Amino acid sequence: MAKMNSNWLKARQTRFTAYAALYIAIVIAALGLANYLANRHNKSLDTTTNKRFSLSDQTLKIVRNLKQDVKVTYFDRTSDFPKGKDLLDRYDTLSTKLSVDYIDPEKKPQLARAAGVRSYGTIFVDAGTKHQEAKSLSEEEVTGAMIRALKEGDRTVCFVSGSGEHNTEDSDRSGYSGAKEATEKNNYKTRVISLLEKPEVPGDCTIVVVAGPRFDYVAPVINALKTYVEAGGKALFLVDPPVQLGKDNVSENAPLVDLLASWGVTLNKDLVLDFSGVGQLFGASEVMPLATSYESHPIVREMKGTATAFPLARSLDTKTSDKATSEKLFSTSANSAATSNLTSAEISVDPEKDKKGPLTLGAAGTVNNKGRFVVVGSSGWVANSALGFQGNRDLYLNMLNWLSADEDLISIRPKDPEDRRLSLTRQQTNNIFYLSVVLLPLAAILSGIGVWWRRR
Repeated sequence: MAKMNSNWLKARQTRFTAYAALYIAIVIAALGLANYLANRHNKSLDTTTNKRFSLSDQTLKIVRNLKQDVKVTYFDRTSDFPKGKDLLDRYDTLSTKLSVDYIDPEKKPQLARAAGVRSYGTIFVDAGTKHQEAKSLSEEEVTGAMIRALKEGDRTVCFVSGSGEHNTEDSDRSGYSGAKEATEKNNYKTRVISLLEKPEVPGDCTIVVVAGPRFDYVAPVINALKTYVEAGGKALFLVDPPVQLGKDNVSENAPLVDLLASWGVTLNKDLVLDFSGVGQLFGASEVMPLATSYESHPIVREMKGTATAFPLARSLDTKTSDKATSEKLFSTSANSAATSNLTSAEISVDPEKDKKGPLTLGAAGTVNNKGRFVVVGSSGWVANSALGFQGNRDLYLNMLNWLSADEDLISIRPKDPEDRRLSLTRQQTNNIFYLSVVLLPLAAILSGIGVWWRRR
């Protein structure tokens, strides 16, 4: 009997041991699988209001669609590697075709010397034979270096001058210095050309920008633009309404208007007003209409849910002709109208004559199936005073990307980190100190004394 009990206990112990070993093996396998999947599909949740720890749509689009291997190398002291990892590890998880290496120049000086490292915190991006440097540890710079490494050839944006256009060197509110900086940060070169001196678009111009001429274009300038686009060139036309308000007079520029009409875009002689009240929430007035309705064109496909603002804008209409096709890009809300009164500073609308919204503000088209053009009835939306408004910068750069046939770059781009530091006065600092260090602990002590007194 004792022997039977002993055998039964041994059999039972063996089963428990087998079960325990099996459970342990299952747990270890599950943990291993979870760890493998976590490494392969690293996900994080960014709860910050400005998405400080999330990569932009452009970065996601570029890295996830890589067709070749790309290597990012961060050269810094080992103790400072975490600074780079905070950003670069987010790139590393997006594609198996991208790898990130962290190298300490002091421990591997031969690699640093071969790469051309001159200072700590240097970042290089290599794709094939192309070797590009990111100027700083920021998403904008790293993604920009990646684009330069992946793209072949130079792209130059040429701004036309000589007839009162916006100045790319002007840092005032109406200047285009911000547009020039944004253009160059997105891997285009910029230059200024005068078609009055030589009525011919230079051969190295990838895109020509006509930015708000205040005076009429003469026939040679119009012919140069016409010949350039119809032969396969790319151009962005930003044409203001012909307002007559003292020093801010803008000519009708009939030759330019007629040229665009021959390509299917009719610029109306009006001023668009926005009565929706939404603009006031952003500090804008009625003469700065907002566009929140976008079409399916590649330029604006990614702009859904983003507002853009257009100070002193005119409406336009589109149609298709024998040699050109055009389509609208974005429109105002229904609570808008276009007044034909362009000589009075007072805002007024004639309900019988003036058009009601929605009103088209931008269009894009092709000529002879080769040339590309974009037309917007305002030039102030790219000026320094408005370029930083919500989606204005992205919309401008998307237009350049489409014109230069870089549709794969069209997206919402990296933004500079928002400074969200809390500034407190001396009195506010003292109030926080006394509340957290004195009053709250004192209240806890008094509460404890009260409980003790009642139970005493």
